[in-house]
Amino acid sequence: MTVHVSPESSPVLVLNADYRPLSYFPLSLWSWQDAIKAVFLDRVNIVSEYDRYIRSPTIEMRLPSVVSLKTYVQPQRHPAFTRFNVFLRDRFQCQYCGSREDLTFDHLIPRAKGGRTTWENVVTACAPCNLRKSDKLPREVGMFPALKPFRPDAQHLHENGRGFPPHYLHASWMDFLYWDTELEP
Repeated sequence: MTVHVSPESSPVLVLNADYRPLSYFPLSLWSWQDAIKAVFLDRVNIVSEYDRYIRSPTIEMRLPSVVSLKTYVQPQRHPAFTRFNVFLRDRFQCQYCGSREDLTFDHLIPRAKGGRTTWENVVTACAPCNLRKSDKLPREVGMFPALKPFRPDAQHLHENGRGFPPHYLHASWMDFLYWDTELEP
């Protein structure tokens, strides 16, 4: 097939069978090639299309801009503990000073004092705050997190993810997203 636009300029928003994005951050996007493959494998429905076409010797079709899965994918109730998910829970902000730069994560009860790497013991911290707190308890250095750490559910991370829209949002996606921002045509 030949295409007259670069693949990067035609990402496809992927919705679950209930017409909600599979994820907000990162936004669930596929390349146009993956979306076309899923169409031909009958795994998705085309919900909206770009005003761009792909052509082969036997087919011409508009590029999908939004697809929905034909089979519902049950979201995880409790997301995996990862550095990224801790940052997302804490809205990519140091829980000690509010900085958004040079983020790491900090154990409230330091590992050197028996602290474990769990949702309830880890917070996002900028590198300077993490170094300042070192292997001390919060009360020993007077550094307390803005929010008490907790194990988030998928809904909480989805809600936080909506606060960080991607740089590119196509107009055809807006019925399925909840951001107030300028649209790409």
